[in-house]
Amino acid sequence: MTQIITDSGDSFTRAAGRQLILLALFGLLGFIALAMLLGWLSRLTSGHDGLAEAVDPLTGTITLAMTGEPPQLDSTRATDQVSGFVLGHVMESLLRRGPGMTLAPGVAERWEITDTGATFWLRDTARWSDGQPVTAHDFVFAWRNVVDPATASEYAFFLFPLKNAEAINRGELPIESLGVRAVDDQTLAIDFERPTPYFEKLAVYTTYGPVRQDFYESRNGSYGADADALLYNGPFRITTWVHGAHLRMEKNPFYWDADRIKLDVIDIPYVTSDPNAMLNLFKDGKIATAPLVADTLDNALEHGWQINRFNDGGVFYIEFNFRPGRVTGNANLRKALQLVSDPGELVYKVMKLPGNLPGVSLFPAWLPGLNGYFRQEYPPEPMRVDVAQARRYLALAKQELGVDVLPPLVLLTGDDPTSNTQAEYFQNVFKRTLGLEVKIDKQIFKQRLAKMTAGEFDMVMAGWGPDYDDPLTFADLFTSWNKNNRGMYSNPELDDLVRIAQRSLDPKTRMDAFGAIQKIIHDDVVIMPNYERGIVYVRDPRLKGMVRRVVGADPDYTNAYVEGSR
Repeated sequence: MTQIITDSGDSFTRAAGRQLILLALFGLLGFIALAMLLGWLSRLTSGHDGLAEAVDPLTGTITLAMTGEPPQLDSTRATDQVSGFVLGHVMESLLRRGPGMTLAPGVAERWEITDTGATFWLRDTARWSDGQPVTAHDFVFAWRNVVDPATASEYAFFLFPLKNAEAINRGELPIESLGVRAVDDQTLAIDFERPTPYFEKLAVYTTYGPVRQDFYESRNGSYGADADALLYNGPFRITTWVHGAHLRMEKNPFYWDADRIKLDVIDIPYVTSDPNAMLNLFKDGKIATAPLVADTLDNALEHGWQINRFNDGGVFYIEFNFRPGRVTGNANLRKALQLVSDPGELVYKVMKLPGNLPGVSLFPAWLPGLNGYFRQEYPPEPMRVDVAQARRYLALAKQELGVDVLPPLVLLTGDDPTSNTQAEYFQNVFKRTLGLEVKIDKQIFKQRLAKMTAGEFDMVMAGWGPDYDDPLTFADLFTSWNKNNRGMYSNPELDDLVRIAQRSLDPKTRMDAFGAIQKIIHDDVVIMPNYERGIVYVRDPRLKGMVRRVVGADPDYTNAYVEGSR
């Protein structure tokens, strides 16, 4: 090794030392910068400041939670809100929802409706998720399936405007006689049983969607039960469905309007009905939106998050069982229960959530009437509490039933905290005022639906969300032919009034019929209205374009996007 010696050896040593110090300093600064970067990344992936798991602009992904899993996704049989939310993103009917309450072309690019029928011309760019075209034959097959008695669709009544649909559903005619036919692959012709001027409002609903016959039959009875047991023609397709745990929807590249869809992934890896768990997921940056209840609302306010409000159009109530052998078939017992129920107390003192309105009618406040709102033009009977009169009705009920003491009434309800609070409130009210024992039967969502259908209840905490923006969507709920009439209420006068509302082309005649139906529901105590639901929720501010809807899939993410995404 050659050693270099100069007269400035001390200066060289000092210069080398300074360089070493600078290198060390730069190294320290680099380390600090790296530590800061790692800390920022840590916050990005775990804290609410970043919410990287809730929304990801790089991949166009939003992450959500569902309150329950869809019971099944066969559009010919689905009836519940959870299934409707998923189907509204992966399937498309003849029409779709545009801005607000407007209708927009879906699979059909244009249509014409007359008093006797309708014609829809399908776009030739509509495709299934395997690339094959959506044709008029797919609608014919699906609609025949809906009204086929063997399908046992609870929404078969939705197709009763079609010629012969009701008779087919009763088993009186073959399904081939249904008033729908494929003129050719792109032309669907419909014959009406009666004039149906509101038919385009029906044609947007998932029950009116298409199903491809060859694929349906290849599933051997499991169509709609799993991700690979479905074909999709909507904006998204399901790529993962782990029952009760995880559902993932990805953008459908074959969707005819794919350029409009900005999200690439809607990931739902959380299934919980616990609002506290939902809020914690939001707080930890795991999900992009979370509903609030009274308890979690205070928590959200403490964090300074923006609180969003929305009335979803749904009405919630206690429905009675009218089947033979059920004591709730007794009118005087129902009147006694009605006279001790106070929706105002339930909403303002028990639920205590902004946006909920005390229930006064089966028909919610937002429904259109002749020139304004239906309820303003046809005011419902006022709700009142009269414990003394209620006890007189109860005494008459016991006399008619031939008992001194009524057996415990079974109140079927969900297993979420909100349902628990309401059920316990009514349990206390009926015990305190009337001395009645109430047994609360808590069930998960899917099992509650099954028990409602089987009639395993005296009372059930139920609700109905609108399928379209007309009073008929509520008015026909308790007709004798509606399979969503879980309590099996039957009243020929109500049935006749619904027929009038279905058939009449005169708006005043229709609204008069709805007014009379409203009075029957109250006087016969078919249900006890509890509240009109207001939704209060928090949302990641970077999630844009999410739409809350009174009718249709809610929330609707088909026009949503992540701020900063490509």
